[in-house]
Amino acid sequence: MDKVNLLSPSVLAFVGDAVYGLYVRTYLAEVNRPSGELHRLSVAFVNASAQAEAFKIIEPELTEEELKIFKRGRNFHTSTTPKHSSGGEYHTATGLECLFGYLYLDGKTDRADELFGKIWNENSGIL
Repeated sequence: MDKVNLLSPSVLAFVGDAVYGLYVRTYLAEVNRPSGELHRLSVAFVNASAQAEAFKIIEPELTEEELKIFKRGRNFHTSTTPKHSSGGEYHTATGLECLFGYLYLDGKTDRADELFGKIWNENSGIL
């Protein structure tokens, strides 16, 4: 997509939420369990607290540009109040979604694959 850098953090996070959720569902498909259980597992990975923890896993691997995109999303002020997480976790999760949205829209899917693979490998033990 042209001019992905001009998109607002809320748009990047909107796309990134879907991208991140698709990664989780794709990786969970390999688990091959009943759909109700897959949904429960998906919810465990796609929530603000889990995404904040996921960010900690990839943070040391991020480039300066990627960290800048993450911070744009993290620092974006929303009117949404988190119900099951702290405000800090919610903002970190928004930054993570912003990063994944940016990578997807900028055609850097190999990098998104790499980063999500690290997150998955660190967390797949809970399955």
